[in-house]
Amino acid sequence: MVDKKKQNWAGCPIRFGMSQFGDKWSFLIIRDLMFKGRKYYSEFLEAGEGISTNILASRLADLEHNGIVSKRQDAVKRSKNIYSLTEKGIALMPMMLAMIDWAERYDDQTEVPAEFARKLRQTPEALQKELLNLLENN
Repeated sequence: MVDKKKQNWAGCPIRFGMSQFGDKWSFLIIRDLMFKGRKYYSEFLEAGEGISTNILASRLADLEHNGIVSKRQDAVKRSKNIYSLTEKGIALMPMMLAMIDWAERYDDQTEVPAEFARKLRQTPEALQKELLNLLENN
């Protein structure tokens, strides 16, 4: 039987994390920003997972509200917004890399490139630095 008094799991780090970015669409948006160089709304729609426009708009707004993603107007195409990870979003990189490592080990249909997996296991700090440099220059 569930204790009704314990349903408010204040202080639980897993619950906090899930409240910030806790569904598959949010993780895929973070993935696209962090590893795939996507930054426009249309690029997220075309990523191949089939996210609907209303879900994408909602998840981007949630991620922005939670301080994981920021949005700014494109200086050239003023009708478009550019999305990027904030410092809080970038801080998710070790967790995202751990998920990639885990999936590469256990998913027999993984899309993780062999070279990426090798770097992840042999020189994880160097890989993370390389990825951070790409984010800064994007």
